[in-house]
Amino acid sequence: MSSPTDLRPYLRTLDAETLADLLHAQAERDPALRHALENRFATQGSDVAEAHRLLDTAVLAGNVEYAAKVGSVLDTLQRLLDAGSRADLAPLARRTVDDISEMLEQIDDTSGEVADRLDRAVELYARACVAHPPDPEGLAAWILEVEFDGPGWPVIELSDFASALGEKGIARIQSTVDEVLAEQPSGTKRETAERLREELAEVSGDVDALVAILAAKPPRVDVSLKIVRVLRAAGRHSEAIAHAARALTHDKKEEAPPAEKDPLSRKEFDENPAATTYLALREESLDAGCWVAQRKTALARLRELAAGSTQAADELVRALLGEDRADEAWRAAVRFEASLPVRVELADVRSVAHPAETIPVYRDHVEELITRKDPNSYREAARQLRKLRTVHKKAGMAEEFSSYLGTLVEIHKRKTRLIAEVKAARIAIPKTVTAPAGGRYSE
Repeated sequence: MSSPTDLRPYLRTLDAETLADLLHAQAERDPALRHALENRFATQGSDVAEAHRLLDTAVLAGNVEYAAKVGSVLDTLQRLLDAGSRADLAPLARRTVDDISEMLEQIDDTSGEVADRLDRAVELYARACVAHPPDPEGLAAWILEVEFDGPGWPVIELSDFASALGEKGIARIQSTVDEVLAEQPSGTKRETAERLREELAEVSGDVDALVAILAAKPPRVDVSLKIVRVLRAAGRHSEAIAHAARALTHDKKEEAPPAEKDPLSRKEFDENPAATTYLALREESLDAGCWVAQRKTALARLRELAAGSTQAADELVRALLGEDRADEAWRAAVRFEASLPVRVELADVRSVAHPAETIPVYRDHVEELITRKDPNSYREAARQLRKLRTVHKKAGMAEEFSSYLGTLVEIHKRKTRLIAEVKAARIAIPKTVTAPAGGRYSE
């Protein structure tokens, strides 16, 4: 009697809506399945209630306990969002962001532990808004309040909230920004309005407006690179080439005046934005008590550059790791597509608490090692497979590893050295793998 066909590979090809319809139809016919699903739904509701309870008590705790409780709330939010929960999680996520922001005004967060929770909370709030869009004008009003009336945090990127804001929300922000700039304010208020104007142009896809905004800034290498990148992304290659040529000519003719009054570390960072200069700026700014303001602008610069190249993305990740912000570094590596070695380094840390998230990274690493086609790389690939097997077990996905390994070995079955290394690593090779004709392998 043949074993039942494993339908999971096929089911993974279906979209969420189709899967939901199939599961709902089956639940209507199967009372036991319906009861199990109703229990899971009730559990999600209790999870949200428990998260609110943790926030109620967190404000009364010390810094360490507060960070731990808020971390548990964020873990709950992420788990429910990753599972595709139909519950509206935006109110809980919004409350978490607001609570952490208020707490940062009341405590000494020199370690940056609570601030790191805030960055993650904003990211999850953006995801929750995409899943269940709130009132767009209400969301816009919250963003404007944070930007113009807040203490300087959290850092909000309009692109993360663009789909939830929709045309109405974007229009509300645009109107307010125009009004503020018409008042010709100075200082932080003007800087905020100008930054939002630039982000609005990016979100709306108005290339001409964005280029005009960037061109009006003082000449700087990163600004010129961004203009070139925007023009190339819009398919306007001849304009991009012309602008790059003008920027190079300008750099040769003019030399930026030295900023003698600025801290040496800030000047070095502006000239060479990288992990080392960022961390040097951090050390000096912490001593001077001005790191909150310095970090916001410096990190924004690194993120802007990270969008343009893998090398810059790696620098951003290393900067965040230098601050012991492993979660934020992981998100940056995923978002800006950091290099594989950097992602593997992060995965080794991330796999302890979030094993499922790191599986694709280890698989990419195994494939990259195999393509080198040398004994040492095959040996390292086998070691990574052992690690990958452990990660699958931690994630409760042991069967998926067996399926993955079977496919991998079937594809590379002619590589005798690789197969030998896998066996030497004490990894059981599925018996379904077939040898080539004659029983000989070519590699």
